[in-house]
Amino acid sequence: MKSTLIICLRLPQRSNLATLKRYGNGLSDVMNSLIIHMPNSTARRPNAVRLRQDLPNAQLVDAIDGRDPTQVADLRTAPGNLHKPSYPFALKAGEVGCFASHRTCWKMIVDFGWDYALVVEDDVAVSLPDLARSLTMITAYMTPDMFIRLPFKNREAKGILLARDGDSRLFLPRNIGLQTGCQVVGRDAAKRLLAASAKIDRPIDTWLQMHWVTSQPIHTLLPNGLSEIAGQIGGSTIQQKTRTSGKLVRELKRAWYRLQVKMRPQRP
Repeated sequence: MKSTLIICLRLPQRSNLATLKRYGNGLSDVMNSLIIHMPNSTARRPNAVRLRQDLPNAQLVDAIDGRDPTQVADLRTAPGNLHKPSYPFALKAGEVGCFASHRTCWKMIVDFGWDYALVVEDDVAVSLPDLARSLTMITAYMTPDMFIRLPFKNREAKGILLARDGDSRLFLPRNIGLQTGCQVVGRDAAKRLLAASAKIDRPIDTWLQMHWVTSQPIHTLLPNGLSEIAGQIGGSTIQQKTRTSGKLVRELKRAWYRLQVKMRPQRP
């Protein structure tokens, strides 16, 4: 890979692939996993290593530090006015780095020629039997042009059902949820998203909601065996405290922005 912004690490093979095979009918034979991890984060390192052990064919991908201009030199930014609706907040360095890190993973999927891959952030916890069932369900329907979110919270109840396995549902939600803790990204979807994000003006999760900009449908699978443990391993690397005097104005702006996004649902 030509990019000099990341280092991909393969740790010793001490994974739980046997567990995934037992529950997931040979998932390790068809699925690759990319775990985004800031290498100097000692608090998150044990969980990143655990994910490396638990996920199929997994490797760590060094997260991009948005505070380092040399690491984000190839990613142009704008002040929230590239697309409609306009984004009412300035991009934070952590948000730029997060976006760039996901773009790195998309490029890896394309460069390696994988049909698709699991892209995971390092604050995710896994229930192996439940995740194996989810990934088995995904591999039955996944194509290179798809993008499937595996969110932590069930906030996307309405949508067009694609498949069901017990209480798990794979569907196209009317409105795409936030957060990018875990997703399965197809090769053609990765190409499309890379082309559309050479210049950014908002965080990656709010950008992915804009299917009218990306031309990328976003599917969801819930429940999926995943949970978020950022609070247990040092907290969010992006969120910052807002001064009390500015909270009301910020929340009003946020609510108005989200309402405008909600008025543009995904359609089959």
